[in-house]
Amino acid sequence: MRRLSRKKALSLVKELDAFPKVSESYVETSASGGTVSLIAFSAMALLAVLEFFVYRDTWMKYEYAVDKDFSSKLRINIDITVAMKCQHVGADILDLAETMITSSGLQYEPVIFELTPQQRLWQRTLHLIQGRLREEHALQEVLYKTLLKGAPTALPPREDASTEPLTACRIHGHVYVNKVAGNLHITVGKPIHHPQGHAHIAAFVSHETYNFSHRIDHLSFGEEIPGIINPLDGTEKITYNNNQMFQYFITVVPTKLNTYKISADTHQFSVTERERVINHAAGSHGVSGIFVKYDTSSLMVTVSEQHMPLWQFLVRLCGIIGGIFSTTGMLHGLVGFCFDVVCCRFKLGVYRPRADVQLYNQANNLNHHQTPLLADEAPQE
Repeated sequence: MRRLSRKKALSLVKELDAFPKVSESYVETSASGGTVSLIAFSAMALLAVLEFFVYRDTWMKYEYAVDKDFSSKLRINIDITVAMKCQHVGADILDLAETMITSSGLQYEPVIFELTPQQRLWQRTLHLIQGRLREEHALQEVLYKTLLKGAPTALPPREDASTEPLTACRIHGHVYVNKVAGNLHITVGKPIHHPQGHAHIAAFVSHETYNFSHRIDHLSFGEEIPGIINPLDGTEKITYNNNQMFQYFITVVPTKLNTYKISADTHQFSVTERERVINHAAGSHGVSGIFVKYDTSSLMVTVSEQHMPLWQFLVRLCGIIGGIFSTTGMLHGLVGFCFDVVCCRFKLGVYRPRADVQLYNQANNLNHHQTPLLADEAPQE
C-alpha cells in the first residue's frame, strides 16, 4: 500500500510539472542566438558577482531621538600642548551652573613643543584625513566600520631623547562634567575657587613669557575609541603676540555607536574657531588664553551597522538572472523581426532570388495560364 501511494504521489508531482518540455528536434539554433546567449550568461555571471559583493558590504543607519539622560556625567578627553612652562599655566572647567571642575584629573607634563620629523609626518597625514573628511562625509562611515583595525590616532612618542630645554607643557587626561554648557580654560596661572567665582593666580608670571601657541593632539567627548578622528585632532596654532585669545565653540551631540565590532557611547561634535588679539585700548577686551566653550545638543544619534538579509539577496539575484534572460530574449526576437522585414523589403540575404528561379519565372511569364514559381519553390533536377 505504501508503494502504491508513493507511486501515486510521484505521478501526481510529474503531472504538476508546469515547465514546458520542447524536443531538441524542434529547436532551431543560429549563430546570432548563440552570441546573444553567451552575452546574456556573461552579464548574469558578472552582475551576480557584483551583487554578492553588495551583499557582503554593510552600511550605517542613523536614527535620531531626544536625549532624555540628564543625570549622567560627560567625559572630556584632553591632550593639549601649550608653548609655556607648566608652572605658568593652569586648566579648569566652569559649567553653566557655576560648578568649577578642578584639574585633578589632568596631568601637566613638561615637553618640547617642536615636533620630530616622524611626528610632523603624522600631523600632516592627520590634516590630510581631516580635509578629506570635510569634503567626503561618507568617509566617516568607513571609519566607523573599521574601528579597532587601524593604527592608533594618538601622537607617536619621540623616537630619541633630545637635549633641548622643556619649554612647553602637555596637559592631558580626562575629567567628568555635568551635561550642561561649560567652558574649558587654559590660561596663565593656577586656578583657585572662592565663593564669588574663580580666578587664576598669575602674579608671579612675567607678561613677556605669555605664549599661547598650542597644539591639540586630541580632544573628544565620551568614551575614547581607537580609530575615530575628531574635528580638532592635530590642530596647531602659532602666535607671536603675548596677548592672544583662542576660542573654540563646540556643539556636542550624544552618539550611540553599534557595529559588529564595538558598541559604545561616544559623542560627535562640530566646532567653530575664533582668535583675536587682546588690546584694551582698541576695545578688544578679554583674557589671553585658550577657551573651549561646549554645549550639548538635545538630540541623540544612534548609529548602527546594517547588513542585507539573505532572503533579499536571493530575491535580487533571481531578479537579475530572470530579467537578463527575458530582456535578451525579447531584444533578440525584436532585432530578428526588424532584420527580416528590412531584408524582405529590399530582397537581401536569404530573400534574394536565385538566378535559376529568375530564369524559370521569366519562361513562365510567357504562359499566362501558369502561376509564377516562388523563390522557395526552385525546380528540382
